[in-house]
Amino acid sequence: MTFSAMFLAALPIGIGATMVMDLSGLLLRRLGVGTLNFALVGRWAGHALEGRMWHQAIAKAEPVRHELAWGWVIHYGIGVLFAMLLVVIVGEGWLQAPMLWPALGVGMGTVVAPLCFMQPVMGAGFFALKTPAPARNCLKSLLTHLVFGVGLFLSSALITLF
Repeated sequence: MTFSAMFLAALPIGIGATMVMDLSGLLLRRLGVGTLNFALVGRWAGHALEGRMWHQAIAKAEPVRHELAWGWVIHYGIGVLFAMLLVVIVGEGWLQAPMLWPALGVGMGTVVAPLCFMQPVMGAGFFALKTPAPARNCLKSLLTHLVFGVGLFLSSALITLF
């Protein structure tokens, strides 16, 4: 499978899976559970482009222009990249007959990105160790990425219907 074919296959899957994850985040916010503010992702990216990768607390860093929009674009772009990862791992045959377990496995595996990269560079530490409740934050991240895995499967299954 060529890169462009893989990208075209992964694009709707990644967008759909990210939307499923965002809908669960919306539900959590309505229930009073805090979730990630994507403006902070955009803020981090803006500072990274200027050469500043690490922050003590990204929320206290100087805001950057259009940080919320950039945060959402990055969030969905990463979702598409993770969908491409799924296709690379399981092969293109999975696209014709999606199964839940590979999608859940990849979804759960993607939790490494926030726990070992995004949280440390944004000031929360590896595995959220610099936050008041690291275990709870790690569990929230794991569950969020598990929901993303469900979204990978549901998006793929929906696509196969059409």
